Amino acid sequence: MQPIAEQIAQELNVKIQQVSTAIALLDEGATVPFIARYRKEATQGLDDNHLRHLAQRLTYLRELDERRQVILTSIKQQNKLTDELAELINNADSKTLLEDYYLPFKPKRRTKGKIAIEAGIEPLADKLIANWQLLPEQEAQAFINSDAGFADVKSVLDGACYILAERFCEDAKLLQKLRKHIAKQGHITSRVVKGKENEKESAKFRDYFDHSERLTKVPSHRMLAMLRGRNEGILQLNLDVDPGQASQHSSSAEQLILEHLNWHLTKQAAAEFLTKVIQTTWKSKLSVSLANELITKQREQAELDAIKVFSSNLSDVLMAAPAGAKVTLGLDPGLRTGCKLAVVDATGKLLYTSTIFPHAPQNHWQKSIRTLVNVFRQFKVELVAIGNGTGSRESDKLVAEAIAQVEDNKPKRIIVSEAGASVYSASELAATEFPELDVSLRGAVSIARRLQDPLAELVKIDPKAIGVGQYQHDVSQSQLSKTLDDVIEDCVNAVGVDLNSASAQLLTRVSGLNKTMAKNIISYRDTHGRFTDRKQLKKVARLGPKAFEQAAGFLRISQGDNPIDQSGVHPETYPVVEKIISQLNIGVAELYNHSEQLKSLDISSLTCDSFGEVTVQDVIDELVKPNRDPRPEFKTAQFADGISTIADLELGMVLEGVVSNVASFGAFVDIGVHQDGLVHISSLTDKFVSDPRDLVKAGDIVKVKVTEVDASRNRISLTMRLDEAVPVKANKAKPAANKNKGKAHQKPAAKPKANKLENAAMGNAFADAFAKLKK
Repeated sequence: MQPIAEQIAQELNVKIQQVSTAIALLDEGATVPFIARYRKEATQGLDDNHLRHLAQRLTYLRELDERRQVILTSIKQQNKLTDELAELINNADSKTLLEDYYLPFKPKRRTKGKIAIEAGIEPLADKLIANWQLLPEQEAQAFINSDAGFADVKSVLDGACYILAERFCEDAKLLQKLRKHIAKQGHITSRVVKGKENEKESAKFRDYFDHSERLTKVPSHRMLAMLRGRNEGILQLNLDVDPGQASQHSSSAEQLILEHLNWHLTKQAAAEFLTKVIQTTWKSKLSVSLANELITKQREQAELDAIKVFSSNLSDVLMAAPAGAKVTLGLDPGLRTGCKLAVVDATGKLLYTSTIFPHAPQNHWQKSIRTLVNVFRQFKVELVAIGNGTGSRESDKLVAEAIAQVEDNKPKRIIVSEAGASVYSASELAATEFPELDVSLRGAVSIARRLQDPLAELVKIDPKAIGVGQYQHDVSQSQLSKTLDDVIEDCVNAVGVDLNSASAQLLTRVSGLNKTMAKNIISYRDTHGRFTDRKQLKKVARLGPKAFEQAAGFLRISQGDNPIDQSGVHPETYPVVEKIISQLNIGVAELYNHSEQLKSLDISSLTCDSFGEVTVQDVIDELVKPNRDPRPEFKTAQFADGISTIADLELGMVLEGVVSNVASFGAFVDIGVHQDGLVHISSLTDKFVSDPRDLVKAGDIVKVKVTEVDASRNRISLTMRLDEAVPVKANKAKPAANKNKGKAHQKPAAKPKANKLENAAMGNAFADAFAKLKK
C-alpha cells in the first residue's frame, strides 16, 4: 500500500517532503490561505491550488483507508481473509475497487441465488460448470426439493443459474473489465416518455427526445440536462453497450464474460444452460447495476465540472475591481413601485434613503430629476450605482438627465449587478444591520456598496444567489457549498481585511476566525474603539494564540501605532523588519518611502534559523507594496444609446458588453437589453478553444456582433469574431450609427440570472439557455 503523502506527491508532481509538511500543517489546524501565504518556506512554495487539491485528496484517501480497515476486519472475522485477498485490498486505490473486492463477503439480503444455496443446489451448479457434457435436466432430478420451493427440474435449474450468475457478479476482475468495455463504447440514449411529447414543460428538453452519444464524451451541461429531464419524468435514459446492433445478437458484454471465464460453448450438453447463465449474469444483473453505476459516475463528473464553472465565475465576481471609497448613490430601479435610492458615504455608512416615481403610472419624471440633483449636491455624490433589473435602462436615462443639471463635480453613473440584492434585503443580517429600514430600500444600499467593494458586500449573500452558476440545483449541495466557501475564503484572504471597518460576515471568512470570534471582534471594537495594534487581537474573547497566528497577517490596520500593521507582513516576521530598519538606518515610518533600497537589500544577511530566504523575500515584497491589492484596476464599459430592449437589436450590430457568466459551452454577455446574449464557444475566436475561460471570464469587457435575434424566445446569439459574416434578414431596421456612446457599466457586473443555465436543456449548446426565470 502506497503511503498517502507519496501518492499525493505523485499526483501533484511535487516532492514528498512538500506534501508531508503540508499535511502536518493541516492536521495542526492551519488553513489553506495561511499555509499558502505564510508557510512558503516549509512547503517549498505550494500554492493555494496545490493545497486545495491536497486537502481534498487527503480527506478521500483517509476515508479510503478507514473503509479498508473495516473491510479487512469484516472478512477476517469470517475466516476468509487470504494473503492474496489482503494484498488486493491493501493495494486498492479507489473506493469502487475496494467495494468490488468486498462484494463476495458483504452481508446480503436473501437473493434467489442464496435461497437456492440454502436448498442445497450449489453442488449442481458446480457440477455443470465443471463438466459441460452432463445433461442439466438429468442432473437436476437429484436436487428436487418441494419443501424448499424447488418442486421440479425447471425451478432447480433456475436456482443453479441464479447461483452462478450471482457468483460471477461478484468477480472483481470481471467487473473491472466490463467497466472499461462499457466506458469505451457505451452510448447513453435519451428518449421522451410516451405522452410527454407535446407538454409545455417538455419543450426545453426537445433536443433529447431522441438522442444518443458516447457516455464518456458527454459534456457536463448535456449530462445534467438529460438527468434533469429524467428527474422531471420527461426523459428515459438508458445505456446502450452495442449501439446499432440488432437485439437478437448476443451483446459484446456477454462475449466479454465468456472470454473472461474462458468458456467456448458450442454443442455441449450443458451449452444451452450455460448460455442462459451468461445472459442472466449480464441482462438481469450486471447490465442494470453497471449502467446505473457508470451513469452515476458520469453525473458526479458533470457535477464536478459544473461546480468548477461556478467556483471560477464566483472568484471572478468576488475579485472584481472595487470602485473605491467614494460617496455612492445606489438606485434600485422599479417601474410601478418606484425607484429606491440610498446614499452611503466612503466607508459604506448609510446617509440617506428615499423613493422616487419617475415611471408609469405616476410619471413624476421632472420631480424625480430635481430630487436626484438635490441629493447629488447635498451629499457630494461621486458615483451612481444603478441596479440592472427591470427599469434599469429607463432609470439610467433619468440619472443621465439629472447629472446634466449638475454644474461641477458631476457623479459618474454605472450599471451594477443586482443579483442577490433581494436575498440580502430579506435576510436576518440585513434586518439586524438596518432594523428600521424598509426591505425594498435595503436592496439599494447593497447595490451602492457592491460598487464600492464587491467582495466586502457579496460575502453577505449566499453565493448561490449571485447568478454565476451552471445547473447549481442539480449538483451535490454539500460539495457545492464546501467548494464555494473555499473560493470565498481564498478571495477574502488574498485581498486582506480592514480590521476596523470589516463586517462580521467578512471577518468570518478570514483564516482562523469563526462566527463567534468575528462577533467578538466587532464587540471589542464597539466597546474599546478602533484597533490601533494587531496585538490587541489577543485581548478579544475566544481568540487564542492559534487563531491569532492564522488570522493576524490577513487583518490590516491603517493609521495605527505600527505602520507595518497595514501590510501583509505577519507579526511573527516583525523581527525581520527590525533587521531591515537597522540595516537601512531608518525609522519604521520611513520604510514605505524606500522601495529602491528595499529591493537592493542583501537577503542572505537577513536570514536566520527561523526565517529563510523565501520568507525574507516575501517580507521585502510586502514592504515595497504594503497595500497591494490583487484585484484589477476599476474600468467601465459603454452600452449603446438607444439599445434598451431585445427589439432594438439588429443583425450585424457591434456592441460593447460585459461577460456576465461563463459556461462550458460559451460565454453570456450583458449588452444592456435585460437579456444576456450567448457567444458560443465556437464564436469566441477563430482558433480552437477547449475551455471558454481560457479567453474570457466574468466581468470582462468585450465587443460582440449580433448574429441572431429571436425575440419570441428571448434568444440572442453573439460572436466575438467581428469579421464573421452575418446573414441579412429583411426588416425595418433602426440605423446603427451613433449608437456606441452611452452609459458606463461596471466591469465586474453579472446579471441576476441565477436560474438561467439551470433551466436550460443544452442540446445545441444554447437552445434553451436563454430561458429566463426570475427569482
